[in-house]
Amino acid sequence: MQFWPRKRSRHSLVRVRSWAPENQVKPLGFIGYKAGMTHLMVVDNRPKSLTKGEKISMPVSIVECPPMFVVGVSFYKNSRKVSSVLSEKFDKNISRTLTLPKKPGKKIEDIQDFDSIKLLVHSTPSKAGFGTKKPKLLEMVLGGNKNDQLVYAKENLGKEISIENVFSPGNQVDVHGVTKGKGFQGTVKRYGVPIRQHKSEKTKRGIGNLGAWTPKRVDYRVAQAGKMGYHLRTEYNKQIIKIGDDGSEVTPDSGIQKYGVVKNSFVLVKGSVAGSKKRALVLTKSIRPNIKVTKDAPEVAFISA
Repeated sequence: MQFWPRKRSRHSLVRVRSWAPENQVKPLGFIGYKAGMTHLMVVDNRPKSLTKGEKISMPVSIVECPPMFVVGVSFYKNSRKVSSVLSEKFDKNISRTLTLPKKPGKKIEDIQDFDSIKLLVHSTPSKAGFGTKKPKLLEMVLGGNKNDQLVYAKENLGKEISIENVFSPGNQVDVHGVTKGKGFQGTVKRYGVPIRQHKSEKTKRGIGNLGAWTPKRVDYRVAQAGKMGYHLRTEYNKQIIKIGDDGSEVTPDSGIQKYGVVKNSFVLVKGSVAGSKKRALVLTKSIRPNIKVTKDAPEVAFISA
């Protein structure tokens, strides 16, 4: 009952509904791809830690972040979209996701009445090493006031944005992703109901009954078998330990198992993140940051690759 409704995600890329406020004009999120996990040896910089100044082991997730392409700009007024402008330049793979117009549309200078601007961005998985070409498309919120947003949109429409322009080491981020799909599972695995004794009727790995005689219906709380996993989940306040541009730092000689070679900039996020390998993740500015987390990332002494 912790998550309700307990239903599967419609898309492999999440929808972000809440964004943290930001005074600086920049995108408040970035699309990356989960590559796997590794561990680091870092110098502990927590002020009250018993191991302060010593080297400690830290598990991290590797998120490959090929540059995002700004394919369009959306204009909003009173929280409703009033107009949008598409770039004259396109990535050749965007037609796999977006139907391109045949005639040139509006220009940014034509829109005057608006409250805020969002960037229509897509990922560039063709630059990564795991074989996917179809981009993930998302409207990304911009920080700053509307005048700064307009200048930023004019400068970056039809251009690429790198992860270094959005986040820095030490930042706290919320990681939005879709969990692994587990397929059709029974009540023991899906809900954790106890296994019944060997002399029970009909079944051991099942529930005893479907509920009371009246009311004459099965309550939604009753544990039943069904599809499990592939849910939208958000993990809050994951600290960025390192942002690197040389994928060989985190890629073994044989490549990352079930992923391949990291060819682009990457982010090392403390701890685990949701989803399978090659799954698209959305990293956003932390909406409720933990004040106890140090603002500076610890010094990395060793990366296991």
